[in-house]
Amino acid sequence: MTPLEKLKAIKLPFAELMGVTFVEADRDRVVARLLVRPDLCTLHHTIHGGAVMAFADSVGAAATVLNLPDDAKGTTTIESKTNFIGGAKEDTTVIAIATPIHRGRRTQVWQTRLETEEGKLVAVVTQTQMVL
Repeated sequence: MTPLEKLKAIKLPFAELMGVTFVEADRDRVVARLLVRPDLCTLHHTIHGGAVMAFADSVGAAATVLNLPDDAKGTTTIESKTNFIGGAKEDTTVIAIATPIHRGRRTQVWQTRLETEEGKLVAVVTQTQMVL
């Protein structure tokens, strides 16, 4: 089973509810897409900050899963920092690209860049995942 097939087989209910689609995956990079729907927006038909954070959290957690030690039982986010740079309008697609900063036995740190399909930076999220 490829890493992408593994991610697609895992049930991530909140990510599914948001409409997250994983499109690339290996141990060093996970890429996912999210269509900005009206129910994910705030004023002026722009993606809500909470949706940005939840999208990045889902992608960073998925990347961690691909890197868990064999004896691990799972992962959970213990810290997350979001720098909001720009917005994304309703009906656009946001792409999240997660790459590792640190992969240890007890914690992993991932940075996720969120951009529009045109390459406009929306946010940069750094999260720490605890290995359970």
